[in-house]
Amino acid sequence: MKPAIVLLTGLPCCGKTTLAKKLRMKLVIEGFSPSKIIDGDTFREGLCSDLGFSPEDRAENLRRVAEVAKLFLEENNGVIIAAIAPAEKDREMIKKIVGKNNLFLVYVNCSLEECERRDVKGMYKKARAGEIKDFTGVSAEYEAPRNANLMIETTDADIEECTELMSYALQIWDDKRN
Repeated sequence: MKPAIVLLTGLPCCGKTTLAKKLRMKLVIEGFSPSKIIDGDTFREGLCSDLGFSPEDRAENLRRVAEVAKLFLEENNGVIIAAIAPAEKDREMIKKIVGKNNLFLVYVNCSLEECERRDVKGMYKKARAGEIKDFTGVSAEYEAPRNANLMIETTDADIEECTELMSYALQIWDDKRN
């Protein structure tokens, strides 16, 4: 498989990071080039620690993520990005930066109720109490992707099945782009 960028997008706590780690492990086991994982939360703690959560700051965060992913890709490394990426225009910006033939977009769909149940950090509770402003799914909108390569429903799904589905769909997509 030719190295690519996989963008996992969805609400907070929908399973993006868990799926990214499982997919990376599966791809390595299958003999594909090691993939780098860029996790939106981790990225914000370092390179994007100067940014907030306004629409403009979110766009800049994602621009930086895309530029770093592009650098990895140019060195023949696959990249898996786990980021909320709530706006369609920002996902299109990522596609423009990395190249549309290099981006495999996965919509990780999960009910808001299940995301809140999974929230071990209590972010949804804080957002509902007004302690966190511009929180996606509560006080900030999430625009579901219109043109995702794959949609995975994680509300009741098995993580292994989701990983298998992503790997299979990614290989089919890769065959078509070559």
